[in-house]
Amino acid sequence: MKYTHLGRSGLSVSKLCLGTMNFGPHTEEADAHKIMDQAHDAGLNFFDTANVYGGTDHRGWTEEIVGRWIAQGGGRRERTVLATKVYGNMTDWPNDSKLSAMNIRKALDASLKRLQTDHIDLYQFHHVDRDTPWDEIWQAMDVAIQQGKILYAGSSNFAGWHIAAAQEAAARRPVTGLVSEQSIYNLMQRSVEREVIPAAQHYGLGLLPWSPLHGGLLGGVLQKENDGVRRTEGRAADALAHSRDAIAAFEDLSAQLGHAPGDVALAWLLHQPAVTAPIIGPRTSTQLESGLRALEVSLDDAALARLDEIFPGPKTAPEDYAW
Repeated sequence: MKYTHLGRSGLSVSKLCLGTMNFGPHTEEADAHKIMDQAHDAGLNFFDTANVYGGTDHRGWTEEIVGRWIAQGGGRRERTVLATKVYGNMTDWPNDSKLSAMNIRKALDASLKRLQTDHIDLYQFHHVDRDTPWDEIWQAMDVAIQQGKILYAGSSNFAGWHIAAAQEAAARRPVTGLVSEQSIYNLMQRSVEREVIPAAQHYGLGLLPWSPLHGGLLGGVLQKENDGVRRTEGRAADALAHSRDAIAAFEDLSAQLGHAPGDVALAWLLHQPAVTAPIIGPRTSTQLESGLRALEVSLDDAALARLDEIFPGPKTAPEDYAW
């Protein structure tokens, strides 16, 4: 396993992060435990979850599954950099969501209970809260840090200017502020290159891409359709129809490189200098093994250039839209 620092922090994390969103709704608990053990066996030490994971009828379910795995002992907690998130609605009561000091305190204590641990290594804001001032947010986080309940703070789904606002407010206190940003980022969705990545790099945040295979469309979807293994529906079908030629070219290039399309898509992210660790969300042990293969894929300059031709990304702002 390869390791790197999480942003400008001294925390070492694996170059892949295990996403747990499927645990519960799509992956049985026993299988989820096996996947987490398998991840540890491979040296993967970075696990990501969220308080709302588990579905609308069982929010917190995923954290509970991770917590029961941690409770088995055997160094499971000690060897894991554990990340979770706060923001989403846990109930329909008005103060059980977003980033007020009240909700941060309640949500954090509830996550600690479900996860059966005394601290969270990376506590992430799942979305920006436009109604809560950063002074209030950082004060609540300061208290949690002083209590030993969290070590680092991160963001998720922030715009570039949200990162700037958060970091400038943190600098005034002064506190460390954010060490990471979790955004959708893959070959088909590169909009973060316009402003989010430049902001993250300027402030020393590590980037944690979610949906690295864009809902499976970069995982060999055309071949799977031809083989009758997958049937694409809904928004995925619309996206596939819009990008079919590019995806076909991508799958052809992957074949020429001698790798599975999903391995190439993950490897491309691992070649991006701003990326700390793509988040893979396996439903099965086999899918985890597929994700781990990407660590061994090396893309040369010609392959990276061809991928840019197939899936061109934006320029950095403001050059992307102004002289």
